[in-house]
Amino acid sequence: MFFILSKVFQFLFSPLTWILILMVLRVIIHKKKPKLAKKMMITALIMLLLFTNPFLFYEAMRAYEVDAVKKEDLRKDYDYAILLSGMLTYDDYYDRINFQRSADRLLQTLDLYYEGKVKKIFITGGSGEIFNQKDKEAIILKNYLIKIGIPENDILVESNSRNTYENARESGKILPPDKGYTFLLITSAFHMRRAVACFKKQGYSFDVYVTDRYAGRRRWNIDLFVPKAEILGYWAILFKEIGGLAAYKITGKI
Repeated sequence: MFFILSKVFQFLFSPLTWILILMVLRVIIHKKKPKLAKKMMITALIMLLLFTNPFLFYEAMRAYEVDAVKKEDLRKDYDYAILLSGMLTYDDYYDRINFQRSADRLLQTLDLYYEGKVKKIFITGGSGEIFNQKDKEAIILKNYLIKIGIPENDILVESNSRNTYENARESGKILPPDKGYTFLLITSAFHMRRAVACFKKQGYSFDVYVTDRYAGRRRWNIDLFVPKAEILGYWAILFKEIGGLAAYKITGKI
């Protein structure tokens, strides 16, 4: 039920949704309450300016993202890289993987694997969709890694989980945290706070390696202050993470 509700209400984390609601309400009430309708329109326009401003977004994301670490600051090696999925969609008609921006998680993991920083790759994640549970992301990624030359013995998967909490819970059934292994948790910088909380709750001890940073180091340029439509979607990612972390705390999952 928690999984379904999280998907149903996911749209509420989007500033675009808030703006559209204000504009629709403005149309509905503009004849009966013109002053209120005008305030709603002004509010919607102000929100549009704020939530398309790159500078504001990157400052907020910089405050939330977990800091990166240099490879040389990691320990010599780890038994397992715990790679969290959520980086692709699968087109079964064309039998093709459509990698998304978060596929940087996979690329950085491969980099660490080939440099000998991690001995094996443990992929956690099934399907995050409500109606399609047949395309398991961990299995798709495993098959892809084997295809590009990674030995099957170096890949372990968990394919039943549907969200971050279940990633950690189901991982413990396959790769228990109390067996003396050393772990490196790998996921996107914006997602790491929630991942860390969930895996610690399950008793894991690990180092972290963030990927796919939105903010990174501060760089000043004029583009920071030019409104951009894609920033609206970026805010939805940040608010979804903050909301998810809060929901996990309220429900006792972390």
